[in-house]
Amino acid sequence: MARTIFKRPQALTDKPFSYCPGCTHGIIHRLVAQAIDELGLREKTVGVCPVGCAVFAYDFFNVDMIQAAHGRAPAVATGVKRVLPDRFVFTYQGDGDLAAIGTAEIVHAASRGERISTIFVNNAVFGMTGGQMAPTTILGQKTTTTPFGRNKETAGYPLRMAELLSTVEGAVYVARVSVHNPGNVLRAKRAIKTAFEVQQRGLGFSLVEVLSTCPTNWGLSPVEALAWLEKNMLPVYPLGEFKKPAEFSEGGETAC
Repeated sequence: MARTIFKRPQALTDKPFSYCPGCTHGIIHRLVAQAIDELGLREKTVGVCPVGCAVFAYDFFNVDMIQAAHGRAPAVATGVKRVLPDRFVFTYQGDGDLAAIGTAEIVHAASRGERISTIFVNNAVFGMTGGQMAPTTILGQKTTTTPFGRNKETAGYPLRMAELLSTVEGAVYVARVSVHNPGNVLRAKRAIKTAFEVQQRGLGFSLVEVLSTCPTNWGLSPVEALAWLEKNMLPVYPLGEFKKPAEFSEGGETAC
């Protein structure tokens, strides 16, 4: 008798992903959906979409979704959670949405200790608008606006959001993961599930930064992009849990 070992999560619709070949948004969507399914949250979930490549996430997640203005997803999520405190609320944001125009929004949502969860996708460029330099572009990385590579004298240093937000008192769970190989995909799922459990327990703000690829704007094949992420992004953006509630540590619950 055939045994089902994998199936599409219920928290995803049947619509095929429209992301570029090799982009890891689809993997991250699946991990989020699996965590929602496994925690039994689908009927009470409200997701907030970003502006950027994942703007059409409302077509892919089979839960209630809201489209927020650029960078304002944390503010919209705050409003939903305060009006409907029994709902599970998450934002899904890229580096342009969260680390550029929405920097103040995410910092203050974390500072207030809003009981929401944020999935932050970092691919080191502005993907939707043509591959310009983002706050997360690493030094030396070539983009359409840094054709000779990012230079710290003129463009400053990459912004490390997980490290920054882990210093904010209202943030109770902050982790950085990657999805460039199967082992890290599994660790990413555990971190996302932990972030969601933090919200379920009413402990405060949680964020998981996920290192992602952008083969189209990096000018690489999908396989080359995964290797580029591992070689170039991991030294700048180390993986791990930067902040974790004591009860998760004491109970032996680990994510990364």
